[in-house]
Amino acid sequence: MKTTCTLCPHHCALEEGQAGRCRARGNSSGRVVCLHYGLLSGIALDPIEKKPLRRFFPGSSILSAGSYGCNLHCPFCQNWEISMSAPSVSKGRLISPEALVQKALELVQRGNIGLAYTYNEPLVCYEYVRDCAELAHRHSLKNVLVTNGMFCREPLSRMLPLIDAMNIDLKSFSQSFYDKAGGYLETVKESIALAAGRTHVEVTTLIIPGENDSTEEMERLAAWLSSVSPNIPLHISRFFPHYRMMDTPPTPADTVYRLVETARSCLRYVYAGNC
Repeated sequence: MKTTCTLCPHHCALEEGQAGRCRARGNSSGRVVCLHYGLLSGIALDPIEKKPLRRFFPGSSILSAGSYGCNLHCPFCQNWEISMSAPSVSKGRLISPEALVQKALELVQRGNIGLAYTYNEPLVCYEYVRDCAELAHRHSLKNVLVTNGMFCREPLSRMLPLIDAMNIDLKSFSQSFYDKAGGYLETVKESIALAAGRTHVEVTTLIIPGENDSTEEMERLAAWLSSVSPNIPLHISRFFPHYRMMDTPPTPADTVYRLVETARSCLRYVYAGNC
């Protein structure tokens, strides 16, 4: 008998033992569960600006942790080795929420403010993020979520009280672009609007030559984001060849700066990344 995952709009209907499109969730005894709870692909103390967050505790550091899997399949993925692969017990590290929070507490003396769930798409490991975030809050640590925003309203709403700041990817303002990544623009827009009313939100758009680099698209994106709030920071980042787009040239820095100026006609805080 199939069981349907209700975490994201793919709504994968899974047979017993079958994993979903994200490779991180599967049907176990009739329940959809995180298949690699606590298995981390990476952990590091990062500057908060690297998430990127520019207007949330600037100058601080945050302990960043990631796992495996993603519910999008972007051909330009920057972290495809972990987001597009099945979990690797041989390469990963099993770390319980208690151990991860203890590590974060030990790093407070080095400027750490909490935990960032990042590197892969963290919400495909929903239960692990939830358990870590609950425990972190009990110890007065901050929780930061770096996500593609492609999740259903109900599970995201349940997570938001535990999250102090988010960076959400708005990959394009075109559904045809999201078609290539296997996602839905309207879902991401709804996530941004929902989160912005409940926590600190910043947004990132990676600019890819010939794909989402027109002035007109940025005008529409910035106008919509401003309608949610003109105070939401927007990070406009430069693409470099990765994964299945190795033949696409890097985004010219001038293109990024042009789009930054375009977005500033609507938004108060716009930043150029990787230039």
